[in-house]
Amino acid sequence: MLDDSRPIFLQIAELIENDIVGGVLEEESQVPSTNEFAGFYRINPATAAKGVNRLVDDGILYKKRGIGMFVAAGARSQLLAQRREDFYQEYVQPMTREARKLGISADQLTEMLHRTETTSDVTEGSVSP
Repeated sequence: MLDDSRPIFLQIAELIENDIVGGVLEEESQVPSTNEFAGFYRINPATAAKGVNRLVDDGILYKKRGIGMFVAAGARSQLLAQRREDFYQEYVQPMTREARKLGISADQLTEMLHRTETTSDVTEGSVSP
């Protein structure tokens, strides 16, 4: 599941974040240890620790001395807010800039988004590629 395109420690942090956002890891629940990550992904424990510590620094995880790392209260909300802002910066702003260049109004853009929603609902159940 890990790839060579991005630093492994960032991928470990992202895996944990995804599990928090997806509800797999709930607030106040324990996360796997760095040794468990290292063994499962066959990586250096220091690399796994770097990813986990990044989340500690961001306030997503906290350490219970002698027990392990846990998901902080409010972590899911914090991650959702950050991801929504990232989504806005990375996708919405460029899309709206391009729409303005093309003379697409906000109403037309909204209609296009709704059209995409209904199209994806039909094609998600499709058997053919």
